[in-house]
Amino acid sequence: MTLTSLTVKNIGHNWLRTMLTVAGVGIAIFAFVFIRTLTGAWEAGVENAAQDRLSTMHKVTFVMPLPKRYFGEFDGSKGKIAGVQASTYLNWFGAKHPVRESEFFANLAVDTDTFFDVYREMAVPPDRLAAWKENRQGAIIGEALANQFGWKVGDEITLVGTIYPGDWKFKIEGIYTATAKSVDRAQFLFHWDYLNDSLPEQRRDQIGWIASLVDDPSRAATISQAIDDGFDGEDVQTRTMSEKAMNMEFLGGASALLGALDFVSFVILVIMMLILGNTIAMGVRERTHEYGVLLALGFRPKHIATFVLGEGVTIGLLGGGFGLLLAYPLVEKGVGRWLEENMGAWFPYFSIPPKIAVMALVLAAALAAVAALIPAWRASKLDVIDALRRLG
Repeated sequence: MTLTSLTVKNIGHNWLRTMLTVAGVGIAIFAFVFIRTLTGAWEAGVENAAQDRLSTMHKVTFVMPLPKRYFGEFDGSKGKIAGVQASTYLNWFGAKHPVRESEFFANLAVDTDTFFDVYREMAVPPDRLAAWKENRQGAIIGEALANQFGWKVGDEITLVGTIYPGDWKFKIEGIYTATAKSVDRAQFLFHWDYLNDSLPEQRRDQIGWIASLVDDPSRAATISQAIDDGFDGEDVQTRTMSEKAMNMEFLGGASALLGALDFVSFVILVIMMLILGNTIAMGVRERTHEYGVLLALGFRPKHIATFVLGEGVTIGLLGGGFGLLLAYPLVEKGVGRWLEENMGAWFPYFSIPPKIAVMALVLAAALAAVAALIPAWRASKLDVIDALRRLG
């Protein structure tokens, strides 16, 4: 008889209760992993944003446009701004699928000449890129968007405009793949010229923002200031920031929600610990007589405490393992793939980080040990005579 064998025997004292407890711990760990993965995926766009890319927008608000002529200051006759390697411009389009209107996806009118030079994380086959540039109504879409709507190269589609009303016709000329975690794989990209030439005179020659690559990320703040200083004398002033700062600004409204979800994930584990502690305490009360026999046979109080702690940690590890077994197929392969394909703008990369899996398993074992502390201490203080008198 060893301490390990006795611990295993204690766990099997009531198999039904043990299995239900393991299942309860597993569900709590599953919820913890899901919530932490969800918040991590939401923030992935910030964490993995390009360090060498700047965004220049209207000083007042992102939704107000810039004059198209501002782009000439980056690549026009006056020459590039010092430190800027390449620039492009984009405009939010805001159209919807004509039938599945509730399914959001980013659609942008872009500069066909330089867009993919600046956004290098989006790979398009050269022949499809050439075909897109030749077709005024051509569009390039992300692989996730193609899967979402079942679109393929050669399809002719219509989007319903909101900001720019009307039915807009396009032909899918290519599908891009993402080479970085920060890239939304469900974007719809088309010619800015097609949008601009279709607008009334008073709405033409406006762009949403300018994206620029800088030669030295450590000088991004200096270059940003230089860009904004150059437009100080204009009617429309600009605000330039890094892509990371821009993404953080977009997520700012959700920061309170993310913090609340993180808090909820730990509350779930605390509730799990309390339930587990109660279950272990019940088992200790039921086995008081057995512990009395062990003490009479010469086992020390520390051995009794070790039995109880070992039981708690083992149940915690079993529950943690069960929770991870649930999480990988359901969270990573199930919900994760659906979110990437249908909500790629917010969850461009949804996968359980190894550190979250390890953290969940460690927390399951640690909280189980904490839950077992009081029952273990009480078991170690048992008097042999009183314990032998008690039947359960």
